[in-house]
Amino acid sequence: MRPRIAIGVYREREGYDEKVYRAAESVDFDVRVVDEGERTERRLLELLESREVDAAVRGTARASVLIPELRKYGKVARLALLETPEGKPFILAPVGVDEGEDLSDRIFLAKESVKLAKRLGLQAKIAILSGGRKSDVGRSRRVDRMLADGEFLASFLSEKGYSARHYGIVIEDAAREADIVIAPDGISGNLIFRSLCLLGRGVEHGAPIAGLPFLFVDTSRAQDSEGYVRALKLAARLAGETYGQRIP
Repeated sequence: MRPRIAIGVYREREGYDEKVYRAAESVDFDVRVVDEGERTERRLLELLESREVDAAVRGTARASVLIPELRKYGKVARLALLETPEGKPFILAPVGVDEGEDLSDRIFLAKESVKLAKRLGLQAKIAILSGGRKSDVGRSRRVDRMLADGEFLASFLSEKGYSARHYGIVIEDAAREADIVIAPDGISGNLIFRSLCLLGRGVEHGAPIAGLPFLFVDTSRAQDSEGYVRALKLAARLAGETYGQRIP
């Protein structure tokens, strides 16, 4: 049975609807475009709650409306599946600007990222980032605190049986050697994503949201139709089947 995927449209800017519809027409499984103005976000959730669809993709729906609604189900976090220009896939979290604000949040993100990595056939090696190199201790209180947090997280996760290492600020090594990159907080994670995928030549496949009773893949509204195609295919894969373009 082919997966049934919904994707949202909110026409905040010109062209927001066109790229979503173009993406929906580019895949060979069932996609329902939810284009209901102020009710788009609520309708996406209704379709998921009623099991009329197997998964949903945000599309250009408003995060400012969706995320508070999703948090009614409990603790949630976005796990972005990215790809370097060289084709190396990795999961980045947190990427929501208000996510990963304390150590417990980052532990939750790391554990949920491992679950996603295993579903995608990745090795689930975790890289913890912080605000400097280990030799930078003493340069500022903030850097010292971030380095200490990074060391604690890597040690805690390792003791729990995960493959985890603290990389400090050396993200280039982290992305090359690990399958999961945990940023110091959601703001820095969002900046990493934007620098890689919107300024550089990295690729975004969407961000499944952990902690939900259904499958929801977040997306950036700044991407083109091909980005939405990738997110739809990721949702389809996680819903049970793979179609078309290979997903890392």
